[in-house]
Amino acid sequence: MPDTLPSDLAPGLVAPPPEAFDVLRRVFGFRSFRPTQDGIVGRLVAGHDAALVMPTGGGKSLCYQIPALVRPGTALVVSPLIALMQDQVEALRQLGVAAAFLNSTLGEAEQRRILAKLHAGELDLLYVAPERLLSESFLDRLSSISWSLLAVDEAHCISQWGHDFRPEYRDLGRIRERLPGVPCLAVTATADAPTQRDILRQLDLPDEALFVTGFDRPNIRYRVDLSDEPKNQLLAFLDDHAGEAGIVYCLSRDKTEKTAAMLVERGIPALPYHAGLPAKTRADHQQRFLRDEGVVMVATIAFGMGIDKPNVRFVAHLDVPKSPEAYYQETGRAGRDGEPAEAWMLYSLAAVVQQRRMMDKDGGSANVWVERRKLDAMVGYCETAQCRRRVLLGYFGQDAPEACGNCDTCLNPVATWDATREAQMLFSAVVRTGQRFGAAHLIAVVRGEATDKVKKFGHDRLPTFGVGAGRPEQDWRSVVRQLTAAGFLEVDVEGYGALRLTDAATPILKGDETVLLRVDPHPPKRGRAKRVVKADIVPTSDGDRRFALLRDVRLRLAKEQGVPPYVIFSDKTLREMAETAPTTREALLTVTGVGEAKLDRYGDVFLEALRAA
Repeated sequence: MPDTLPSDLAPGLVAPPPEAFDVLRRVFGFRSFRPTQDGIVGRLVAGHDAALVMPTGGGKSLCYQIPALVRPGTALVVSPLIALMQDQVEALRQLGVAAAFLNSTLGEAEQRRILAKLHAGELDLLYVAPERLLSESFLDRLSSISWSLLAVDEAHCISQWGHDFRPEYRDLGRIRERLPGVPCLAVTATADAPTQRDILRQLDLPDEALFVTGFDRPNIRYRVDLSDEPKNQLLAFLDDHAGEAGIVYCLSRDKTEKTAAMLVERGIPALPYHAGLPAKTRADHQQRFLRDEGVVMVATIAFGMGIDKPNVRFVAHLDVPKSPEAYYQETGRAGRDGEPAEAWMLYSLAAVVQQRRMMDKDGGSANVWVERRKLDAMVGYCETAQCRRRVLLGYFGQDAPEACGNCDTCLNPVATWDATREAQMLFSAVVRTGQRFGAAHLIAVVRGEATDKVKKFGHDRLPTFGVGAGRPEQDWRSVVRQLTAAGFLEVDVEGYGALRLTDAATPILKGDETVLLRVDPHPPKRGRAKRVVKADIVPTSDGDRRFALLRDVRLRLAKEQGVPPYVIFSDKTLREMAETAPTTREALLTVTGVGEAKLDRYGDVFLEALRAA
């Protein structure tokens, strides 16, 4: 029996049966369910549908994996990415669960073997890509299989309002029609209100089947810096994460490769990843990231969903993501094990203009206005003087405290200043120059810089020429950036970045409203510290020493089997082993994440290592 029984369940949730608790403990090695997990598992076991929005690392997979082992038949799991399928199947096999996947990486003989097991009722879970699932040959098989449930992973892919829409997901409603009476669970970590409604509609799920546990990842520290010297800023950031695994996201393929090469030159194990690389190179780099320790992946958004590595300690963005959904999804790859992690981003107005230009290339798209709104929300997040977590959660409709205590604006509160007069100066310069010039030219005008371009257009003779000479150029760049982010100015991407006034600027010009802007923090320049490699890190306690030893044992076993280390045991499990130092199989079984199958498979090896420590 579990150590704790489910607490009061929210309306619509169902208490799980004793068999579910037994599977949780015996197979997965956990003593209790997390909040809402229990009720979702209960719903599925009882044969009810559900749609679940739960943060990355919150335990969504268990919500269908446990019912799959309790209900008779095979669970059909729809997953969009090959890597995700392979990792989850390998992790389940390590637990003694009969799981398999069908995708393009398998040869015909292996596919026939898996299908034979499926028809023989020998599989607990089968992971399938939507393209394979919707093929006529597979559709014909559906009625001849006893299905325990249908799980749609990364369910936001079904919605055109989602940040990662996949057209093939739209047809999953056909599968629901062919599986009457089979309970369905749609799960995602990233879905705003319109996306949630679309998921329900596309899968024919009732409104009361939707459960949103929230979006907060309290273990992630959010931080945004102005892009000044991006290479040096990145190196300084990585110095704080020496020896740790992480992801660095870039907007372009070229930047991805150059950044990875620069890091390798500095002795940092980094790999590039983008859609333009050969498929084998991408697969090799992904495998190295998943299976080696301390690798930094430098990637475009092509390195996307399904990165199931739990001990990613940081995610860095060298360019602003296109939406809060994309940012949340990408930063969510950090700290899946619940341990402290960091999400760091460099921000510049130039990068935002580039994003808008890319969006507007597809001017006929019905979704351009949605994309622009999402990017504007991302800019607001970057420019806020409030708690960043509060702004991010507010976008998804979740209330949050005024301060989280774990983001840069909470740890170092941002000061504001009355910039009404400076805004009026700038707006006047925009109007008097015909709203046809970009930020650099306008700043030269208000600062009284008689550049060749200023003199060419006679702007050195304007009343606004030199009115803001008392402020340095860096301050004026901040004023332009923040007024644009606040919606008082807009960038004409077709007009080569010219700035124009919006209607919101009129009350400012007339003196009817004031403008408060944030004081940009300017952290002190940091020298290049000696990079600490993993071998230089000296354990400071008996627990640290045992943890380092157990990691070495895990890595050796993983290499022998050709699997990622974390599918053997997570860092969190190893840390608990190291701290409690069990000496018997019975004691080892009480460690979180140690189930009966893993005890039989690895118990003696790790107990021997602990005795030798």
